[in-house]
Amino acid sequence: MVAADLHRGANELTNFAGSWNVTIATPIGDIKAVFDITDDDGVIGGMARSDEETVAFLDPVAEGDRLTWTQKVTTPMQLTLKFDVTVEGDTMTGTSNPGGMMPASKVNGSRS
Repeated sequence: MVAADLHRGANELTNFAGSWNVTIATPIGDIKAVFDITDDDGVIGGMARSDEETVAFLDPVAEGDRLTWTQKVTTPMQLTLKFDVTVEGDTMTGTSNPGGMMPASKVNGSRS
């Protein structure tokens, strides 16, 4: 076991910390984004950036290998998205749900 593994075991949030290259497969096409996730002494936070905008994670909650949060976007339309992702090593999978009549979109990413 290396030091990084010990640090991750000691604090679950470090599983999420880092920069993630993400693809969100939406009904209108794939959206490429970068999730910059931080762990500041056990407090998780994040920003999502795309070519169009940068938005903050709202109310992020980490439980084991699962991370949930909401974010408000204005592009391609004004929506409040609910993210639910799981991290395994350097791979992120999950969904982004706009609610209402719109279907959830698959989220896939890798730590950069």
